[in-house]
Amino acid sequence: MNPKIVYYEEESLNYPLGKNLFEKFKSAEWIKIENHNNIPELRNNPNCEFARMKQNLVIGIRKTHKYVPNSKISDFLVPYTSSGCSAMCLYCYLVCNYNKCSYLRLFVNREQMLSKLIKTSNQSCTDLTFEIGSNSDLVLENTITGNLEWTIEHFGKNERGYITLPTKFDMVEPLLSLNHKGRTIIRMSLNPQEIINKVEFGTSSLTNRIKALNSIKEAGYKIGILIAPVVLVENWASLYIQLFKILSETLSQKVKNEVIFEVIFMTYSYVHRMINAEAFPNAIDLYDKNKMTGRGRGKYCYNPIARNEGEALIRAEIAQHFPENKIMYVV
Repeated sequence: MNPKIVYYEEESLNYPLGKNLFEKFKSAEWIKIENHNNIPELRNNPNCEFARMKQNLVIGIRKTHKYVPNSKISDFLVPYTSSGCSAMCLYCYLVCNYNKCSYLRLFVNREQMLSKLIKTSNQSCTDLTFEIGSNSDLVLENTITGNLEWTIEHFGKNERGYITLPTKFDMVEPLLSLNHKGRTIIRMSLNPQEIINKVEFGTSSLTNRIKALNSIKEAGYKIGILIAPVVLVENWASLYIQLFKILSETLSQKVKNEVIFEVIFMTYSYVHRMINAEAFPNAIDLYDKNKMTGRGRGKYCYNPIARNEGEALIRAEIAQHFPENKIMYVV
């Protein structure tokens, strides 16, 4: 990432990471802000500026540290070193929270966040798992900050608990030689290449994601696969059948021996439709009135008929190609 503009909270430059980022991007224009959550000149931009706004960088201090209980793949969702993303997936759930302001925000007080993580882990009588990547893609963020490398090594020195994160990126080389002590779980989000091309703008290819997953497992990490989100485009069935054939043929035996699956069907919204129509006028329209139904105010999900058909196919493909591997959940 080479941002032209960096918006920053003044206090963030008092932290070592803030100072490093200032040196790294000193050729950019730096604009001081009061609060990373409220940048009026960006918030007031029209939707057509969405992609350009993704090229900016925002640096601040994370002030919210509340852990949210989670019953799917971890014990807690943990606010961590970034939120938002520079990729532009047309369905991005962060848009539901941040609207068009889902650009990448970096938080420099990483020592404070990791300290709470370790303290919470050590206070438990059982091994807890902490989802640290629910607000951003930490593999992508790591290419800018090195935060994921720093976190994995420091948490690996602890004797309790696990950290986990999902990713759509293949830039895992810096993670492979780390002393993670088996305390980090990296889950790769996968989709058919046609859907990646049409929907997941700015993310790694399917081939490179698979190579990265094989490398991660070879380096001793615990791993998982998210089939996420399942997008029921016109030819979805053939695309997902082909996806599982590719996975069966190209995943390493070590991955096949261990991998667990998460399956998440796409949720869409009125906000997504408005932003995508203006920011990506030539992109595919993910709203399908024949397959979707309302889900809360301004949100859509697949109707029971379409959803059940999709789930049946995904379960059948996993059973065929990965009969010994567990599906953690389908939502």
